[in-house]
Amino acid sequence: MTIVRHDNVVQGSIEWHEMRRGLLTASEMKLIITPTLKVAANDKERAHLYHLMSQRIAGYVEDTFEGYAMLRGREDEVDAKIAYSNNYAHVEDCGFITNDKWGFKIGYSPDGLVSHDGSIEAKSRAHKLQIETILEHAVMQTVPPDFVIQCQTGLLVSEREWLDFISYSAGLPMITIRTYPDPVIQAAIVAAATAFEERIAKRMDEFTNILTSGEVRLLATERRIEREMQF
Repeated sequence: MTIVRHDNVVQGSIEWHEMRRGLLTASEMKLIITPTLKVAANDKERAHLYHLMSQRIAGYVEDTFEGYAMLRGREDEVDAKIAYSNNYAHVEDCGFITNDKWGFKIGYSPDGLVSHDGSIEAKSRAHKLQIETILEHAVMQTVPPDFVIQCQTGLLVSEREWLDFISYSAGLPMITIRTYPDPVIQAAIVAAATAFEERIAKRMDEFTNILTSGEVRLLATERRIEREMQF
């Protein structure tokens, strides 16, 4: 069993993307497990399988477009961490964590670590979702369903004792919900991840067999390196 922390890696950087390349990660785990905690077998799961396969085979991560919501989310995350640090506890930056105790590696990008046993996951929310979260989840201290798998995977990978889920929407009250490892959910995550890795291994073998069979017309190509245009 090996837990590896990469404290000095900046999330979103080239180095960070390289560390995540081809790995199952907490933020995408919901693509391979159903809301009822079953192993997924649907279009989203298959698309993610080919997505990770492509990164493992090609050896790089394709660029993606960052829209307004993602850019706003980055700013809101910083503000949420500052508010949390000023009012609750100091937040320590950590770029990426991996754990390979299951015979394969899962990655997690925490929004911050707290002391020796906690972590935070900050989400930028639209106003309507923030109001819904306060009404539906504040009193009961429950993480909104869309983020349960990510939070539980983060706890699983980091082996932290608790995680503070932060829902942030500028201009509205920030809410912090503490959650703890759930053995049932985490067992389902491990089962889904194990089955997913087995499917990837099988499809990788099939891909290799096609390449070496000589029965299809294939030509090697080179990746085009996009360079910044000079004016």
